Amino acid sequence: MRADELTAPLGLEPRPEPRSWALARSAAVTGAVCCGALIGASFVVTALYGDPLGGRPSVRVAILAPNPAEAKAPAVAAAPERGAPSRDPVRRDAGTVEAESGVSVVRPDGTSAPGSIVVRVPDDAGSTPPAADPRLIEKTRTGSLPRLGPGGLRPLDVYARPEGELPGGARPTGRIAIVVGGLGIGVSATEDAVARLPAPVTLAFAPYGQDLVRLVGRARQDGHEVMLQVPMEPFDYPDSDPGPHTLLAAAKPADTLDHLHWSMARFTGYVGVMNYMGAKLTSDERALGPILRELGGRGLGFLDDGSSSRSVVTALAGQTPAARADLVLDAVPRADLIDKALARLEAIAASGRIAVATASALPVTVDRIARWSEGLSARGILLVPASAALSRPGTLREAAVR
Repeated sequence: MRADELTAPLGLEPRPEPRSWALARSAAVTGAVCCGALIGASFVVTALYGDPLGGRPSVRVAILAPNPAEAKAPAVAAAPERGAPSRDPVRRDAGTVEAESGVSVVRPDGTSAPGSIVVRVPDDAGSTPPAADPRLIEKTRTGSLPRLGPGGLRPLDVYARPEGELPGGARPTGRIAIVVGGLGIGVSATEDAVARLPAPVTLAFAPYGQDLVRLVGRARQDGHEVMLQVPMEPFDYPDSDPGPHTLLAAAKPADTLDHLHWSMARFTGYVGVMNYMGAKLTSDERALGPILRELGGRGLGFLDDGSSSRSVVTALAGQTPAARADLVLDAVPRADLIDKALARLEAIAASGRIAVATASALPVTVDRIARWSEGLSARGILLVPASAALSRPGTLREAAVR
């Protein structure tokens, strides 16, 4: 091979190319051709069979052969790959699914190979139904709101806890309903109340908190009936401020319903609403009337917590299932005074009607209620959920005891 004449110095004969350079150039050309062939082949293989690794780090783990006894066990459907479209039109996390189904899963912490995964399925006796019945859900711009279902089916009925009975089917000498409110904001305090309070005690959750769906689901899983606690205007507002989206007495009805719907959409599965504060609003017929009608039209009840003597709830209830608490157990949060209030509650129940009380989820209150409830059956008293007072005829009454 000769050197290119165009690159040779003028007037000089071109010098022959060294043999080593010729061999190097030939090897480079051959290598480039081989690399191109390999790259082209890889494109063809990928196009036909796909890339099994997809550019992701991978590791192969040996799987031990199953025991013969386990070989006959039914196969468990594999979970969809990350990023694969879900068959459920509404994607929910594991906590939400467990809360709504009433099944809890105890998973390993990942520090060692799991020997097993524990799945707890609650006993049906005395339990409450799943928190989200699609027949009773209305999708709105605010979120999911409760509504009447087919044939006038009410959330008050579907989500209510069964009333139960005394051991041996004995006839009770009195019935008592207790609602403990202020739950959902402090996770630890909420979980302690759910665990310690007897299942017939109704739990009222505030519309605030980051884990409401799970906490409400846990309460229902343990057999508790739940209510929604809605912030309402007190007389000294805003010095005493119930929180965001408070229902104000002077607000326009449309604005009041907007704020009410915001609270109602925080979680599902409740039988009704209970006020948080609200002495001013519950004394105002103009402001309270649309709220009661809205709740009744959606199949919910309303419980006045009994903290204000000016409340007109019972006078305005109309067709809305409603009741007013006979007393507040921990108006003064002292153990001895709470015990006296519980004794007064028993005296009211002896009159033949359901005695209703409210309380806050303070540690001292939870402790006194839990201890008091241990001897109820022996005294012939039946602890019932709040829905028993809301749904029974003749429960729209003024408190007998102040």
